[in-house]
Amino acid sequence: MSKSSSPKPTKAELAILQVLWGRGASTVREVHEVLSAQRKTGYTTVLKLMQIMAQKGLVRRDESRRTHVYTACATKTKTQRQLAKDLLERVFGGSAERLVMCALEGKRVTSDELARIRQLLDQIEGDEP
Repeated sequence: MSKSSSPKPTKAELAILQVLWGRGASTVREVHEVLSAQRKTGYTTVLKLMQIMAQKGLVRRDESRRTHVYTACATKTKTQRQLAKDLLERVFGGSAERLVMCALEGKRVTSDELARIRQLLDQIEGDEP
């Protein structure tokens, strides 16, 4: 990991971040309740992961109350962009074309999604000198 990049969350850490992005500031118990509804997850596992995430700088812990409250350090969009950039480099050798082609071939795309993709491409083309 380079000094300029943020730590990349693991799959389990990403699940916790999804809860924090959806709910906002939350206690370990609140995060555990959401995750447990999706799949069996131990409270102490969630606690330990959130402690590690705080050490890594993925979440902030507010210790001013008896029960610690956690918030995500980075926005969902920033994290998605960081992970997409990492995937682009590691898997597709930096080729945005191969990434997009693979993504579009691997899943049925709705007409609304295609329209938004076209709009984004038009916008990107318009920004070029």
